[in-house]
Amino acid sequence: MFTNPFYDLLGFLTPAVMQTYVVLMVLAVVAGVIVDVIHKKSAQYFFENAQKAQKSARRTVSGGEKVSLAVSTLANEVLTSSEFANPQRRLSHLLTMYGFVIFVVTTAIMIFGYPTPEAAAPGGIVALWHLGALMVCVGGYWFWFFIRCDVNSEGNPWYKLVRADLFILSLLITTTFALIWSVTRGAGALNILFFVIFIAASTTLFCTVLWSKFAHMFFKPAAAFQKKVIMADGSQENLPDLGELADPEIQARYPDIPTYMGEKPPYMGLGIKRESPNHY
Repeated sequence: MFTNPFYDLLGFLTPAVMQTYVVLMVLAVVAGVIVDVIHKKSAQYFFENAQKAQKSARRTVSGGEKVSLAVSTLANEVLTSSEFANPQRRLSHLLTMYGFVIFVVTTAIMIFGYPTPEAAAPGGIVALWHLGALMVCVGGYWFWFFIRCDVNSEGNPWYKLVRADLFILSLLITTTFALIWSVTRGAGALNILFFVIFIAASTTLFCTVLWSKFAHMFFKPAAAFQKKVIMADGSQENLPDLGELADPEIQARYPDIPTYMGEKPPYMGLGIKRESPNHY
């Protein structure tokens, strides 16, 4: 039977302290995302790009169509990560993403909704907390050791670290030591050490948004939605208008179009798929 591991902290941490910590981490993420957007000028770029696209749009996208595009973005790019062509990378990402969401949400539920043993957290909530952490570990370690481009394709050692690894490493350490801390309950000073590592890693995760890929998760859906709108209104991402490829005049100007962009283009070989990109 699963029990809320945060109950073990009540001897030296009050529910108010734990709740304050969670609130501070949420504020740290919000502040980090805002600073990241300002520093990288992401919002400015998207706004200016949308303005340029609007000037060259061939048609007006209706409000209903925008809602449909937003639903499509949510269903594909957000909920199912359809942009990943590699099925293993996609599965790894989904395990990590959903595990992280489950882990964070159940942590908040246990700390705010069931702060004391008298209001015992349901076993299902606690089980989900452990399951979420385990999903992050499975998806994250799978990515770290086997899927990362610089490891899988370029042959770099898995232990080579760069600043871009800050997010995945702090996330993995957070969930790994959360599980170890929960499993070793009653182990005295060792259990406290695991808890300290868990909190240190989670603090690093939520307070280093500016230097990690954390903010990417928030503006990635907006970028995907904007791209769908640009494709729908015919502005072609501000690229030159070549006209319809089926137009005889266009085909006369570019005689290779029927050959290479027709219904049955010639077989060009495997290309980059000729060899699997594993170069250890």
